[in-house]
Amino acid sequence: MKKIKAMLPFLLVVGVSLSVIAQNVMTPMHVAKTKQVGSVYLSEDGRHAAYTLIVPADPFKENVPASSHLYLLDLETMQSIPFVTGVSVAGVAFRPGHNTITFLARKDGDATRSIYEISLDGGEAQKLYAFDHNIGSYSWGSDGSHIVFTSLEPAEKSDSPLPYQPEIYEEGLRNTWAFMHNVDKEGHVPHRIEIEGSFSQAYWSPDMEKLVVALSPTSLVDDTFMAQEIFVVDHETREVLAQIDHAGKLGAISWSPDSKHLAMISAAHLNDPIDGRLKIVDASNGEVTALVTDYEGKFEQLKWRDNNSLYYLASKGVWSELGTIRADGTNMDSMIPTGGTMMNAFVEANGMFLFDAENAMHPDEVYMKGRRDREISRVTNSNPWLDELELGRQEVITYTTNDGMEVEGILMYPVGYEEGTRYPLINVIHGGPEAHYDNGWLTSYSMAGQVGAGDGFAVFYPNYRGSTGRGLEFAMSSQGDLGGAEFDDIVEGVDHLIELGIADEDKVGVTGGSYGGYATAWMSTRYSDRFAAGVMFVGISNNISKWGTSDIPEELYHVHSRKRIWDDYQLYLENSPIYYADQAETPLLIMHGKEDTRVHPGQSFELYRHIKTRTDTPVRLVLYPGEGHGNRRATAQFDYNLRAMRWFNEYLKGDAERPDRELDIPEIAIEN
Repeated sequence: MKKIKAMLPFLLVVGVSLSVIAQNVMTPMHVAKTKQVGSVYLSEDGRHAAYTLIVPADPFKENVPASSHLYLLDLETMQSIPFVTGVSVAGVAFRPGHNTITFLARKDGDATRSIYEISLDGGEAQKLYAFDHNIGSYSWGSDGSHIVFTSLEPAEKSDSPLPYQPEIYEEGLRNTWAFMHNVDKEGHVPHRIEIEGSFSQAYWSPDMEKLVVALSPTSLVDDTFMAQEIFVVDHETREVLAQIDHAGKLGAISWSPDSKHLAMISAAHLNDPIDGRLKIVDASNGEVTALVTDYEGKFEQLKWRDNNSLYYLASKGVWSELGTIRADGTNMDSMIPTGGTMMNAFVEANGMFLFDAENAMHPDEVYMKGRRDREISRVTNSNPWLDELELGRQEVITYTTNDGMEVEGILMYPVGYEEGTRYPLINVIHGGPEAHYDNGWLTSYSMAGQVGAGDGFAVFYPNYRGSTGRGLEFAMSSQGDLGGAEFDDIVEGVDHLIELGIADEDKVGVTGGSYGGYATAWMSTRYSDRFAAGVMFVGISNNISKWGTSDIPEELYHVHSRKRIWDDYQLYLENSPIYYADQAETPLLIMHGKEDTRVHPGQSFELYRHIKTRTDTPVRLVLYPGEGHGNRRATAQFDYNLRAMRWFNEYLKGDAERPDRELDIPEIAIEN
């Protein structure tokens, strides 16, 4: 690694180096105004379509989360019509048997978040139903009159005469309750489904005779991850008809058209790190049948095609696949194979498909496949200014590690790449580790992506062992070896890019959030001789204190460490970046949300203090008040992006010294 000896003159202009000011490339300003499609919707007859558009706030005006706006899509002209944009919407649905759309919102003057309804012919949305407390989620019965909805249980009132109340950690938590209600029956009182626990899902059967519900024993995050239970409940009596055998993580559940079976995406077993396996359930007795157990992919979404078959959407490596499968696990056929546009979600009616999809050159948009189409095509363009930018090309890279593991990654070339020239490299490491990068749009406030490519960096996204999308065995291959072979895969990916003549071995950077932050801290200490700059976000530095301060200790045990910390404290310590902090030579920028409960900000404090006390290596800690495990608000995201790119520009483009703590931001307004 090149040592830091002198300052490289550097001018920050909205987070971009002088070398690219004259180029029409992506900058943090562009990231801050990028809109993306959120969800897509189709009416039951396939005649009407809608979608939500995620619209970021202007970081120069307000530090608030992005808004979700509702758009209609004319399926004849493919024109988008802004429908509800004055309020942020959630829970969008076509109301069965009505020419309307319903959604959740809390408008000015509302006491709670309520269900609103708007005619497809337009007009003002009207409040359809308000409950005593915020409605968390809801779903329609097939009659268009009954809903099942969730809401937090009422808070307990204290009788204490004292003017101050302390917070009792993990006690007095409020569960989420579920209720059945007829919105068309005047004076009807919602019926609570009285199963003890905290509800996460509730859906009517098509025949309206029963419901399927999923709930955890408490509202603790660990319970919602690892202890979900599933029941079939009678509509009239609200008695439990069947309990479904389940252990581990749980995804979506859906009814067959004849109300006799359920399809669900869930973990294979308690130690499966992800919900990605396909199972069919007999609704009469809860008997579960697992399908295609050797599938080397991850099921993402299911929809019944008829009583005997389903549509599925799956991740396979860095790609997506849409296909059909019979309910007995046979005849698994691909309709849209891997290798094309990344499909994130779909809806279908009468053979018409709409997708939330993306590609390497464009973030999420609405795509469509008609009844006779063999491919999907994009029908919206929410960021037309993107078409004027020069972007770095992107390709899938595969390499084999020293122990014989085949690892996939995605390489984004710098804009203007010239073969034979070596470039500074930024490795972007995903969290989880039960996650993966697909070959789609890979730019965000916390991922260098096209901003890095526009600034002259090669950007690499490795799907190291333990990543999803490649089957159960690969997803479990990193368990019990924290910081071991999984992170060696990342270093060997760097070696591969050096061997290809792309990366400059003296100018290698690393960044990531959560488990990716753990990897960043590991590379900046244990492998510090290989990395010239690091940006760690909400990351782990001490696996012992991490266990005692995180809200997911059981999940950590069951699907990651597979060993209790008190059985081997020394191993946990030696798998922690602080253990190697005395050898840290990598200039490290640490950033963290002050209200993070997943990875406590103390993890960042610890690494900062160790490096600052034990070395002379540049280190800085930036805290974001009001933010948790990732930044949600506009200005906090923009600030993060600017600081991260400035750090990499300083330390990967020659000899430099630590940037000033203040950002040099000119007076610029974003054109939304």
